[in-house]
Formats: sequence, structure tokens, C-alpha cells
Amino acid sequence: MSSRGRILRRIDPRVSHFGLRVGSSLIHRFGVFTLEAIPARRKVIEYTGQRIKRGQALEQLRKSWTPGRPKPIYFFRLNRELTIDGAVGGNGAELINHCCDPNLSIRRVRGHIFFFSRREIQAGEELTLDYRFPSNAEKIPCRCGSAKCRGLINRK
Repeated sequence: MSSRGRILRRIDPRVSHFGLRVGSSLIHRFGVFTLEAIPARRKVIEYTGQRIKRGQALEQLRKSWTPGRPKPIYFFRLNRELTIDGAVGGNGAELINHCCDPNLSIRRVRGHIFFFSRREIQAGEELTLDYRFPSNAEKIPCRCGSAKCRGLINRK
């Protein structure tokens, strides 16, 4: 189990449908990599963590924010009221990095967040999502290296 500010760098196999591992990423710090090929349109992993109210998440963001030195945040919005904090009770999915041309897509199903493969993913490939941060939020440079890179993690 993880605690705020200390992330376990492993994948919980109970919520992963394929062999995955955490490793050093060229995109950002750590990433999640496949141990086997994953066919297109398959459930890969569930995003887990502590469920908190949206207001709590916003307050935690305000408290942890230092201009120019952002701390890692592992929040994923479930719906209008709830956010999942992957830093507390996460399963490793919180370490999946952003890419402007991702190999995973997101589905919210009955109070859960699942990541599905958008295409066939090769063994050893890093799993990626398009974080799609709001265009009106602070601009965050992207380092995904994709030919389709927008230059920012934010939506255009």
C-alpha cells in the first residue's frame, strides 16, 4: 500500500489483466511497461486509489503547489463529485505517463476507471495516456517524443 508522497513502484497484479512492470521512463521519471504483447481494445488495468471529494482534491492541490516546482500529483477525476487519489492505495497505474499519441484510452464504468488498449501494444512498450489537461490550466510542456506531440500536455 502507498501513502501520500511515497509511491510503490510496482504493479498490483490483482487489477492488471496483463504482465506489467514499472521502470525508468524517457518521458518522465518512472513509467509502466508491458511484459507481453497486448491486443487492441483489451482492458489493461484499473486505476485505483483513495476516493476523495472534488473539493478535497482541489485543496490538496493548492497546499502542495509550489510555482516552478510541481510535486507529483496522482489524481484522476471519476465524476463531478469524486476524484481518485492514486498516491493513496494506488496500484501502479498512477505511474502511466502522458503521450499526445497514447496507446491507452480511458473508460469510466460503474464507479471505476479502466484503461483499455487503443491498438496492439508490443512487449516492452511503455503504456501511455493523453492526460488532456484543460487548456485554461497552467501550461505544462510535453516530453512524449511522439510525431503528433502538441508541445503541451494541455488540450488545444
